[in-house]
Formats: sequence, C-alpha cells, structure tokens
Amino acid sequence: MSSEMSNEDSENRCFCYLLSCFRDRLKMYIQVEPVLDYLPFLPLEDKELISAETSSKGNAQGVELLLTKLEKGAWSQGWTTEFVEALKQTGNPLAARYMNTKDLPSPSFENTHDECLQLLTLLQPTLVEKLLVKDVLDICVAENLLTHEDRNRVSAAENNANEAGVRELLKRIVRKEHWFSTFLNVLNQTGNEALAQELTGSHHSENSAESDTSLAEGSVSCLDESLGHNSNMGSDSGTMGSESDEEDIEGRASPEPELCLRSYQMEVAEPALEGKNIIICLPTGSGKTRVAVYIAKDHLDKKKRASEPGKVIVLVNKVPLVEQLYRKEFNPFLKKFYAIERVSGDSQLKISFPNVVKFCDIIISTAQILENSLLNAEKGEDDGVLLSDFSLIIIDECHHTNKEAVYNNIMRRYLMQKMKNNKLKKENKPIIPLPQILGLTASPGVGGATKQAKAEEHILKICANLDAFTIKTVKNNIDQLKDQIKEPYKKVVIADDTREDLFKVKLTEIMTRIQTFCQMIPMHEFGTQPYEQWAIKMEKKAAKEGNRKKRVCAEHLRKYNEALQINDTIRMIDAYNHLETFYNDEKRKKSAAQEDYSDSDNDVDGNEDYQKKPLILDEADIFLMTLFFENQKILKKLAENPHHENEKLTKLRSTIMEQFTKTEETARGIIFTKTRLSAYALSQWITENKKFAEVGVKAHHLIGAGHSSEFKPMTQNEQRDVISKFRTGKINLLIATTVAEEGLDIKECNIVIRYGLVTNEIAMVQARGRARADESTYILVASSGSGVVERETVNYFREKMMYKAIDHIQNMNPEEYAHKILELQMISIMEKKMKIKKNISRQYKENPSLITFLCKNCSVLACSGDAIHVIEKMHHVNMTQEFKDMYIVIENKALTEMFADYQTNGEIICKKCGQAWGTMMVHKGLDLPCLKIRNFVVVFKNDSSKKQYKKWVELNIRFPDLDYTEYCSIRDDD
Repeated sequence: MSSEMSNEDSENRCFCYLLSCFRDRLKMYIQVEPVLDYLPFLPLEDKELISAETSSKGNAQGVELLLTKLEKGAWSQGWTTEFVEALKQTGNPLAARYMNTKDLPSPSFENTHDECLQLLTLLQPTLVEKLLVKDVLDICVAENLLTHEDRNRVSAAENNANEAGVRELLKRIVRKEHWFSTFLNVLNQTGNEALAQELTGSHHSENSAESDTSLAEGSVSCLDESLGHNSNMGSDSGTMGSESDEEDIEGRASPEPELCLRSYQMEVAEPALEGKNIIICLPTGSGKTRVAVYIAKDHLDKKKRASEPGKVIVLVNKVPLVEQLYRKEFNPFLKKFYAIERVSGDSQLKISFPNVVKFCDIIISTAQILENSLLNAEKGEDDGVLLSDFSLIIIDECHHTNKEAVYNNIMRRYLMQKMKNNKLKKENKPIIPLPQILGLTASPGVGGATKQAKAEEHILKICANLDAFTIKTVKNNIDQLKDQIKEPYKKVVIADDTREDLFKVKLTEIMTRIQTFCQMIPMHEFGTQPYEQWAIKMEKKAAKEGNRKKRVCAEHLRKYNEALQINDTIRMIDAYNHLETFYNDEKRKKSAAQEDYSDSDNDVDGNEDYQKKPLILDEADIFLMTLFFENQKILKKLAENPHHENEKLTKLRSTIMEQFTKTEETARGIIFTKTRLSAYALSQWITENKKFAEVGVKAHHLIGAGHSSEFKPMTQNEQRDVISKFRTGKINLLIATTVAEEGLDIKECNIVIRYGLVTNEIAMVQARGRARADESTYILVASSGSGVVERETVNYFREKMMYKAIDHIQNMNPEEYAHKILELQMISIMEKKMKIKKNISRQYKENPSLITFLCKNCSVLACSGDAIHVIEKMHHVNMTQEFKDMYIVIENKALTEMFADYQTNGEIICKKCGQAWGTMMVHKGLDLPCLKIRNFVVVFKNDSSKKQYKKWVELNIRFPDLDYTEYCSIRDDD
C-alpha cells in the first residue's frame, strides 16, 4: 500500500513539475471544452465553472483554471493518466506530449513549431482573404488536422462568414502535431498551391513527404526575410539559398522601388534626420508619407550602425489608412531591410499587439490600439507596451493632436515622462528613453480663430502637444513644390433657388402637427442636422422613460427630417420615396389583421395551435399612420411636379456634364456631400440618368465604415473595392462623404465638387488637394442664401491666416518659442489633471457608496456613504441597524434646544473609543443619529485617499433626501 502511495505521490509531483515548466505551452495547445468531457474524476461544478470561464474570458483562461484545479485537487489514483488520455482523445496530441517525460518535444521542435506559427500568423490575412473553408474542411478531418468536434465548430463559424471559418480553422489546426506540413499537403490537394507557396516562400510546390522540420526550415528562412533578421539581406553574399534560387526569386519579383526624395522633401526632412521632433506641413499629394518612409529608414539604419535598439511605429486615425500606408509606402520600400507589420481593428492577426511590437521593426497601427496597450501597461497587465519601446513615432494627420483626441492622450504621456526625466536628470538618476516624434499634416488649421494671434496660438498648441522643435514648410524649393502640386482652377456655382417649394411646405406642416400632438417643441430649424440630433436625443430619452408616444413621434419626425434633407440635396421624388418606404414597412409590421399560422411551416416549437399575435396600434400609431396616408397623394403629386425641381441639383447636373465633356482626356472626379444618405441618393440619381452615361460618367458612392448613422455603412472591403475600381477607371466619379477628404489613397482627380458642403479650412484644403491632376477644377455648388459661399470665403481667409501664423512661428526667437511651448505643455498637463479630478469628483458626487467614514480617533469603520440621508438639506443622518450597533448615546443637557419640528437631546459616541460622532435628533417623532463630519475621516475608495472636513458642504457629494414614509414603513416592518 505504501509503495502505491509513493508511486502516486511521485506521479503527482511529476505532473506539477511538468505543469510549471510547460504551462504556457499547454495553454497554447489545449482546447479545453472537449477535454472536460473525458475527465470523470472532475466534479460537475468544477467543469461548469471552467466552461463559464472559457465562455466569458476565452480558451486560455479556461485552460488556466483547469490546470489550477488539477494542481490543487486531491484526485483518485490514475487521474494523471486519464488526463493525458483525454488530451489524446480530443485532438490535443501536442499537449499530451508535454505531460509525458519520455516523449517531450525537443527545443528544436519547439523552435520550429514557433517559427511556423509566427509565419502563419503573419500570412493569416492572406489566408483569410483567399482560402475557402468548404474546400479544405473534409480533407483536414481525413488528415487528422481536425477532430469531428473541430469540424463542427469551424462549420458553425463559417455559417456566419467564410472569413470567420478560416480563422477558426487556423486556430484549431496549430494544436496538432506536424500541422504545418500536413496543412501544406491539404492546400496542394485542394488547388490552393499558391497559398502553399506563400507559406513556404518557394516557387515550386513542396514535396508532401518532406519532414516537418525541413518544411519549417524553409518557413524560417521565409520568416527571417519577412522579419528582416538576415544580416546579409540585400548584400551580394546573402545566405538565403542557392545562387540560382536567388536569381529565380529575383526574376519573379517586381523591381524594388528606389527610395529617394525631391529637394523640397529633403528640405523639410532635415531636422528629423538630425533626430529632432518636428511637424512636416506639406500639401496633399506632395509626398509627406514618402518623406516619413525615408526618415524611418534613416532612423533605423543609424540605430543599427550604433548597435542601439530601434523601433518605429506609424500612427493613423482611420482603419483604411493602415493597409494603405503598409501596401503603398512602407512595405514596398522597406520590406527588404526591416520587418514591417500592420495592426488595426480590421486586422485578423492572432498575435498580440505587444508581440507584434516585439518581433517587428516598423509597426503601422491605428492610434487607439497603441493607446489601449499603453493603458494595459499602466494597469500592470502583461499585455501592454510602453512609449520607451519605440525610438520613433510617426503621427499621420497630426493636426488631430488636440483636446481629448487619442493622439493627444498618447502625447500627454510623452510630455509627462519628459518632465519626469528632467527631474531625474537634476537628481543624477537614470531617465526613461523617449521616442523621436514626427508629425505629418497638410493643414494644421487655425482652430476657428478670427484673429491672427489666436491662429498662432492654435498652431503653437499643436507644436507643444507634439513637442515639436519646429513646424517645417517648404521655403527654398517652393518652385519645385509648385511644379509638383498644381493649384486647381476654382469656381463657385450659385443656385438661385427661388422656387416655391410646396413639397417642403407640406412636410413641415405635417411635422408641426406631430410636434403639437406629442407636445415637443425643438429649438432647431426643420431639415437641419441639429434637428436630427434633437430627434434622436428625444427618442432615446422617451425610450428610457418608457414614454412610447414621444418615442414613436420622435422616430417619425426624424424620418420626415431626413426627407427634407434629401429634398434639399436631390429630387423631391427621392424624399417622397424615402417616406413611402418607411410607412409601407410600418404598415406591414403593424397590420392589425389577425392571421392564423396553424400550418406546420409557421409552428413555434412544434405547437400547432400557435397563432401569430397581431401588433396592436395605439393612439400614436393611429395618428402617425393616418397623417401620412391622408397626405400621401398630395405629397406624391407635389414630388412629381418638375416645375418645382431642386435648382441646386440642376446646377450640379450641368456642372458634371460640362466637366466630363470639355476635355478629350478621361475625366475623374469626386463630389463631396454632407450625409451618407445624400451620397447614396446622388449616386442613384446619376446612375439612373442616361444623359450622364452618354458622356462616360460611371458613378458610385463612397461612405464611412462607422456605425454612427442609421444609414447602412460601407465595410472596409467595400471601400477598398470602390477605391480600387476608381483607380483603374471602372468608376470615374465618386460621390463621397468626408471619409474621402483626408488620407485615403484616391487617384488624382481633375474634378472636385463640394455639393453644398462646407466645414472648416482643414477640410477645404484636404478636399481641394484631391484635385491633383493637371488642369484640374475645384467647384463649389451651393444655394443662394444658404451661407455656404460665405463660409467658404471665411475658410480661404483662415487658410491665409494659417500660413501667416506658421511663418511667424518659424521666425520666432528660439528661446521665446521654447518658453512658449513649455508653458503650453504645462497648461495641457494641468488641464488634464484637473479634468481627471473633476471626473473623479463627479463620480463621487453621484455615487456616495464610493466613500466610507472612519472614526477620526480609532479609525474604526463607522459606515459607508450610501447609508447617509439628508433632512432639510442640512442634517446628515444614518438610520441603518448596522450603524446603530457602532455607537452609544449619552445624555448632554447642553443639547436640549427646541426647534420647529425636531429636537436634539443626546450625544452619540463611538462604542470602541468614546469619540463624539454627533447628536441624536428627534425629527417628526423619529430618533435619528445626526453626524458631524468633523468627527470622521473620509476615505475615497477609488484612490484610497483620506481627507477630513469641517463642514458637510465641503464634501462635494450629493446624498439622497430622507424619505420619511419609507423609513417609517421599514421601522414598522421591524
């Protein structure tokens, strides 16, 4: 018996030792849920707990909990063998090997596996895009790459989208032995040879009989090349393969583009090449990003020569820009020298952001991903990065580095660390290294300034936020820049819209009746965006309050407002159709006709007696539906009257026709409009009008991918597809919202039209910069009296102010500039600290439970803030039983003063130390302990700070009033 016990103890010790050595590997390889089914010794409640952990926090956390349970539990003899067998049975053979000392994978095997996994991770976006799950699923099962349960999970994911299925497939196959060579074999069997070649980095298909190691060695070579770790890369004595192989690859590859700058680009780059923080301000189309690529390469080259760590992160503020900068700029020029990766919310990389940072030299990322990772590091979480991990940060469209924008949140950390470093230097202590900063913009703007001094202050703030040594514009090579950037011909087309818009009159009449019915009076004009925002706000507020009448009316008012906006943009019939579609859909959904759904096709859970219940129309539904359908005929008649057509639309039509017929060369243009709805409607109008097709117009809308609007957004893939077709000429007229103004790689245009849309001087410069082709035209189409032309004139004025302000800042005395920048940085940091304090204060103010009260003498916990109630806005009482047990009452004759409806006739003291806490107060027949705050220490839970106050008014927290009736009922219950 003792021998058996000894063997069991030895087995358990061995298991725990293997767990401690290979825990991270096991978390990587085990698929936890199927394993639970094969562990009979594990209690059901433990299994349910692990399953819940897996569902809420992911597979790795589920495995962690399982392993912890196994380590700490006292299980029946032989349980370790059962566990290993469970791993084998559920398709986790690699994990099983780590639990067997005789079959442990070798370090070289691990290294090979990790390299293959890294390679797959880097190429995953390609596989997700090009691989069809249904082609490979059955063969993966046959080749033991997937279990039957794996297959079902992959199929379930694929039902949502093929991309989801591919991700699930890849996630599961990497847990199997020899997965890499087997997966290559599957790809070759299913006609996916090109994908297999990408994974191996070879031109010819690999022999499926090759060992995993030999394949992995090929993948390691490919991986080294992609990560830029081959020190001989690009030299004549490279060791990446035979000379003939290199020649074959070179023959197939497209020629490497040469990275060189024009004189004006080198001019603005010079301070950055010296390692200084700068902002480069160059017009759209002048090659700002190319300058950034050059600076990034120069920076990393110098770091390499000095044997210092170098790492560059390029930050953008829009997801499509990540792929664009990677594909068009950084990867083509630098892939030969450095490891480059892109990361965004649209990425499908399974490797974590910190690991991307660890393995790559250049990372192109949305700013929010970096911000999230910096926050993780501050919270002490493993999955985080530090600013000191980078040696150069490039910020695209850096004019957004202001206020609470994500760029500025990142840069405030930089500034705070810089100030800490200055303090550390004075104390002769080591400092935290900070990256060089490079900002890129076409227009920093003036921040709405109306005076020159304010314009200068705005730009100085951006310089301060980016800790810029200077803001660089072209001075010496201006003629070369002008040759590169052709200023478009500017034209304003005014629509003298004096038509009698009876359709609009009718719509506003209906909206007024709805407002009267629901007793809501907005302070905004019909047909405007402020009105739309008001309607959305009212709809949400009414839904929260449970006021269905107001909610439904607000929803319908928003639809009418959208119709007015459409009417102002394009045809009246489009506005009418928008309303008709909405009300016909409402009618269908709210039909009161009772239908019998007793046939089997309409059964619910097999209940043949089920009958679909009709939606009952209430007062609001009846009013709104009747109102529209009573006016439907007259609305349609007005909308179909061509004599009342939108004059602005007529001007747009003639403008497009003129621009597309005046030149023999192929025209290519963009129309900027205000809303997604108007972009789509204009696209439809142009497509349906044969006159446009006759002059070669091929139009399509381009709108944002966000979900802030009720109108269906475009996906990132749809955006890319439209831009690609525009680049190749399959589309030659984009109708776009502001998504196309800034940053997107849209081919140079010879026509840019802003259709009734004017925002600020930055947007104007960005939109005008889209007209980059020779002899291009920038046109503003607007209605007279709309104020659009006047706002555009203001923007021209602000643009001139901006360049004048930049010039003044560039010529400032260096000491004066440095002093002003430091002052603005200090203000920015202090404002942020004050805002944080206010936010914390606001949190506490609205939530008394976030504070507690300690006796100021003995520090015993007296009560929580949520136990405090207020009488007559001044007396703070605590009537809980828990608090009653904490004090005793002693008589104090000096407190027997009488008042109107309460009296004090005793003193309450701490039961533990005798410290006075307050007085007993009689209020409307109730004995209530009234607390004096000066007798307590207040503890703030969020930051554990402690404070003392003399008066309650000093504590900025809103305590609830005492509900006399409620308290009496509680006492009666007791």
